[in-house]
Amino acid sequence: MSTHVAAPAATPTAIFPTTPGWLTLSAAFGDEVPAIADRDDLVVTVAPGAGHGAPACFFPDLYTIEVDGSHVDSGVDPATVAPHRVGDRKRYRTAWGLLTHECAHAKHSVWRAPDDAPPGAAAAATLLEESRIEAAHIRRRPGDRYWLRASATNLILADTQANNPATAPKMTTHDAARSAALLLARVDGGILNRRETTPVARVVKQLLDADTLDTLREIWREAHRTADDDADAMIDLGRRWCEALGTDPNEPPPEPGDDDGDDGDDGQNGNGTPSPLAKAVASAAAAVSRAVAADPAPTDPVTQKLNAAADEDEAQQNAQRNARAVFNGGPGKPPPYGTTTRGTRAPRPSERTAARQLARSLTTAGVRDRTVTKTRSVVPPGRLRMRGAMTADAQRAAGAIPTAEPFTRTTRATVPAPPLRIGIACDVSGSMDAFAAPVASAAWILADAARHTAVPATTATVIFGYHVRPITHPGVTPARVTEFDTNDGEHHIDTAIGALDGALNLSRPDAARLLVIISDGCFEDDTKIPGQKMLDRLRASGCAVLWLEPNDFGNEPMNGATVHTLTDPTTTARAIGQAATAALRATR
Repeated sequence: MSTHVAAPAATPTAIFPTTPGWLTLSAAFGDEVPAIADRDDLVVTVAPGAGHGAPACFFPDLYTIEVDGSHVDSGVDPATVAPHRVGDRKRYRTAWGLLTHECAHAKHSVWRAPDDAPPGAAAAATLLEESRIEAAHIRRRPGDRYWLRASATNLILADTQANNPATAPKMTTHDAARSAALLLARVDGGILNRRETTPVARVVKQLLDADTLDTLREIWREAHRTADDDADAMIDLGRRWCEALGTDPNEPPPEPGDDDGDDGDDGQNGNGTPSPLAKAVASAAAAVSRAVAADPAPTDPVTQKLNAAADEDEAQQNAQRNARAVFNGGPGKPPPYGTTTRGTRAPRPSERTAARQLARSLTTAGVRDRTVTKTRSVVPPGRLRMRGAMTADAQRAAGAIPTAEPFTRTTRATVPAPPLRIGIACDVSGSMDAFAAPVASAAWILADAARHTAVPATTATVIFGYHVRPITHPGVTPARVTEFDTNDGEHHIDTAIGALDGALNLSRPDAARLLVIISDGCFEDDTKIPGQKMLDRLRASGCAVLWLEPNDFGNEPMNGATVHTLTDPTTTARAIGQAATAALRATR
């Protein structure tokens, strides 16, 4: 019936795949076909070289579907496919789309052209069949539209032979009508979008007058409404198609690459340059391919969970890698130049006092009420309940085994304070000069408070600019205050967040966690966009995010953070301490 529906005398391709995985893939595809094609008598073969010369093919008399394995996306091991999970199909969406298209043929290509049907009319009817069966399929299974779109590029290029200079569409009425039936008809069928096929529509309108194109559109729309088994109606539509183009329905259509007799220029140079129509078809196919790659594919809860777990593992590995580079001098460590520190100084008495005050506040915030548990028992210890004792006596007097529990005991257990992890990242660009000294002081105060508090606390501080450098290390109480310069012109916020996450496990919900970012937020997109994703991931895990910004115009804090404007930079340590105390109280 078409290049995708084999003739009655055709035999399936003899395939001997060298990789056993193709047999596994064929069986897995075959298990899903009954639900798609609404029939359970089909055999599926997927292997390189299958398809009967087309990307895929349906053999109606042999109940067989073949898909050329070369259309399975590169990098996909055939033995690993799991199409029973809807979300897994995206890895090989082109091959799955081809299978879906052939299942549509298996379900809806019921009619057969009579032996005495005019060759030209029969060929036109089979051309209309491509968009007809897809339109019928998505009326029955609208969720398969994504997969049909995924295979549309390969089917269109194969049916139009647009990639072959010798047979590519020329600037003729026949090729224009064929391109319209394969692309514009799919728009009316609900598969493609009008925007994607605009280049083809523009060239087709140059080759076909408006009345002819309107007539062809009326014909393919009527084909979309034709019953699956109405052969007479399809042949009649094919005859009307030939009459609209001025061709003889009793004569076979010209072969691809042949001139249909038009007097106009075919649009091809002697060096084989593609015609404007061929370029338009290729452009439309590329637009569909890009749109499919950008659209979200159908998925399922299991695949979503697996993908989320894989993304989380990758994020944790990246965070650990950044932490080793920043805090341990591992691979990827920053070079010795840029993002510099000034040196160290002894902590001031006021800073020591502030550290002890913060430690007491954290200790108080970490205190939890004791949990009360009441239990009942048959024997002491515990408080005797007379009702229970009388019930037990009555049960014994009746000759029954006593089940009453007259003793009640109250147990009170102490709840340990949750661990506390605090990470601080300070911007060291020129606009943050007023915060350099207060942040250096706050970093030492927090690290020293972690040593004195009864709460198991861990803190770390980094500065970020051209590079990311540590000011205080996790679990280490510095003896001196480290001061730093603020004259950088870049902002590697993504590396800073990743390093703090990897060093402090800020994404693990087993402690009270706080990330503090001190900056005006005026970052470059190549670091701000991945940094925003990291911040969103931390917030989703329950980590509190505090953003301290200067009291200036033009601040651009990241989305999702709790923003606090500091009119006085010297209150930085107090603001961080209050946020840490609040995070500790909120953790259960």
